[in-house]
Amino acid sequence: MTDDPISDFSRRSVTVEGVEKTVYVAGDGPAVVLLPEMPGISPDVLRLARWVRDAGFTVHVPSLFGTDGAYPTIEEGREVVRRACVSAEFRAFAGGGTSPVTRWLRGLARQTHAACGGPGVGAIGLCFTGNFALTMALEPAVIAPVVNHPSLPLDDAGGLELDAADARAVRDRLTRDGLTVLAYRFAGDRWCTARRFAAYRALLGDAFDGRVLPDSAANPTPPPFFADLVGTPHSVTTAHLVDETGHPTLRARDEILAFLTARLVAGHPERRVGRL
Repeated sequence: MTDDPISDFSRRSVTVEGVEKTVYVAGDGPAVVLLPEMPGISPDVLRLARWVRDAGFTVHVPSLFGTDGAYPTIEEGREVVRRACVSAEFRAFAGGGTSPVTRWLRGLARQTHAACGGPGVGAIGLCFTGNFALTMALEPAVIAPVVNHPSLPLDDAGGLELDAADARAVRDRLTRDGLTVLAYRFAGDRWCTARRFAAYRALLGDAFDGRVLPDSAANPTPPPFFADLVGTPHSVTTAHLVDETGHPTLRARDEILAFLTARLVAGHPERRVGRL
């Protein structure tokens, strides 16, 4: 497996409320913020980012943890997880409430909308950042949240990474603006279980469109971090995706791109998710 030099993205420093982070940007059109999955912006995350770019969007990938562009070793990945779990930016365990980093991400969405225009911004969360895409909907610019296999809180299979006030605010915002949350998981995922999807459904009702793929659809040979530490079908559109026409994971990717297009490309119903 080869690391990704990320040479076809521009590397930008973005400051929100005095906090500076690196963001990788590519493409044109309405903005989509693609969050990295644990343990970082891997080549598989960047493959998804390029698909979003090629579907007609300006994709923004913020660096939140890990080594950008790398396939980490098992030990490196374990250390990234350890640091994230004790970081003040994240709330990895039950009772912690909403992760503070989502405030920064909402500011990023606001900036990308101002720069890219269009009716709003898409947000795609993955794994450790899965629920962050939903919390980002507290920013009015975010109108297309995609929650992929959200794994937080790590110690409560039926918990949501939201404090009570934010949960109510997200629910009310989705209801008021008629928004839908698209979500994916594998049936046997022990990090994102049926109990967690049930909790989202209980909070959001019909605004939660949770889709479940069979474990048999997962890539059987993911990178070592996922094979040895994650140890279960998990990453629907990245590490466990199978890039074959008609494959369930590739259909999930196409559904996500179609969802983004329907929400973000106003006035162009004839446009196709097709530059792939």
